[in-house]
Amino acid sequence: MEFLMSRMILHPRDPATTLAFYRDTLGLAVYREFPGGTVFFLGNGFLEVSGRGETGPGPDVVLWLQVRDITETARQFTERGVPVERGPEKEPWGLVEMWVRDPDGLRIVVVEVPSDHPIRRDQRRIS
Repeated sequence: MEFLMSRMILHPRDPATTLAFYRDTLGLAVYREFPGGTVFFLGNGFLEVSGRGETGPGPDVVLWLQVRDITETARQFTERGVPVERGPEKEPWGLVEMWVRDPDGLRIVVVEVPSDHPIRRDQRRIS
């Protein structure tokens, strides 16, 4: 089995507000647009905002976004009016994380991976 691409799909309660949040406030680059939806680049994956939902995301759904400089990202969020639930803190597992939410309450964890973190090392084993 081979998976060639991944995409997270959001069906927001207020599509215009959610689209503006990801496009204008967070500044995600648009991959493609189609009638009723927009797909954003999200690092090695994509985020699609399309259609309309009634309930918003469940409490166990989290969007994980890695950035190069979390201090600068936090500053930009403040400038753009993104409500930061928790500012950058180094976690026991070594990542620096801060938390925000989108207009529907989707939890977004913004992460900086320190240069000495194991994620930065090639974990593949060659037999």
